[in-house]
Amino acid sequence: MDITTAEQTALKVTVVIGSNREGRFAPVVADWFLARAREHHGLDIEVLDLADTELPTALSRDPSPAVAAQLAFITPKLADADAFVVITPEYNHSFPASLKNLIDWHFVQWQAKPVGFVSYGGISGGLRAVEQLRQVFAELHAVTVRDTVSFPHVHGLFDEDGEHREPSQADAAVKKMLDQVAWWAQALRDAKGARPYAG
Repeated sequence: MDITTAEQTALKVTVVIGSNREGRFAPVVADWFLARAREHHGLDIEVLDLADTELPTALSRDPSPAVAAQLAFITPKLADADAFVVITPEYNHSFPASLKNLIDWHFVQWQAKPVGFVSYGGISGGLRAVEQLRQVFAELHAVTVRDTVSFPHVHGLFDEDGEHREPSQADAAVKKMLDQVAWWAQALRDAKGARPYAG
C-alpha cells in the first residue's frame, strides 16, 4: 500500500469503556463521546466495553477455554486498532481494576499506537486516573496524547437525556484530542509500514 492510499484509509480507533462497576455513569459519558467521535473525519470507531468482558485477574500464558474465548473476542479489537481512546472514571485517586486487568492481559497490541483519554469523576474530573495511566501506557510503548476530555463533578454536567448542559467547551476538547490521536495514528501507521517497530 502506498502512502497516498494509506492516508485515504480510515484510521481504526478502539474506544475502551473502562468501568464495569454496578450503577456506573460510564454509558452516559461514552454515548455522548461516541456520538462526536463517529462524526470525526477519517475515523472508524470500534467499542470495547469492559462490562461485557470477564477476564480473570489471574494472568496466564495457558488460559482456560473460557478465558481463551474471552480473549478471542477482546484481543482483535486491540490488535486491529491504529489508536485507542480510553474512557475512565477515577476511583480512589486511580483508575478501575477492570481497566488495569485488560491492559495487563495484552502487550504488543498497545505498542507504537496513540492513546487518548476521556475521564470523569469528582473535583479532579478523573485526571489523577489519567496521569497514572500515562505511566502504564509508556511502559507498553504506547504514545499518550497531551490533551484530554475531562468532566469534573460529572453528574451535574449531563441532563436526563444524556446531553451535556453546556457542550461548547467539551465539544472543542473532543475535537482537539481526536485531532491529536488521528495525527499520531497516521504518523505511526506510516512509520510501521516503512519499518517495523523495534519494541
